[in-house]
Amino acid sequence: MATLLLAGCVGYATPAAATTAGLLDATCTPPSSAVSTYNPPLTSAQQVSAATISYQLGPCVSVSQPGLTSGTADVSNPPRQRSCLDLLSSGSTTIVVTWNTGQKSTLSLHFSTTVAGAVLEVLQTGTVTSGLFQGDTVVLDQTGPAANVLLCTAGLGSVPSIDSLVTLEITSV
Repeated sequence: MATLLLAGCVGYATPAAATTAGLLDATCTPPSSAVSTYNPPLTSAQQVSAATISYQLGPCVSVSQPGLTSGTADVSNPPRQRSCLDLLSSGSTTIVVTWNTGQKSTLSLHFSTTVAGAVLEVLQTGTVTSGLFQGDTVVLDQTGPAANVLLCTAGLGSVPSIDSLVTLEITSV
């Protein structure tokens, strides 16, 4: 899954601009991060592999929720046929963020993956479908190094994990 890719990079890309019609309800910026892990590591050949991604969000700022400063989320995808080519795909996912306040937000997202030079970017957009900020729009941008993924797709390596930097924007509509 493309949302399960991305690994630490020196810089990070800026997410798509939040809609101008709404107000920014919450934003989380680097060092917010995500770690995607594949077991067994992905190769260029299809094989059964499980995928997990763990998000550590913070620092976060919210005008409407001043006590909100961080959040976490874990996404587990059961074993299925995968290859490193899957990391360059698009699709849909659901992420449940647990905020430091104890509140939760369920994010329903569509993701697309691009490689620009040495940077792998997964841009996820959608809405908060339940919980805190329900009805708001979401932009979640993950950026990390593309080298291992590109080597893997060329049949020259594997992808055991990817670390990425994350920017999250939640905007009222």
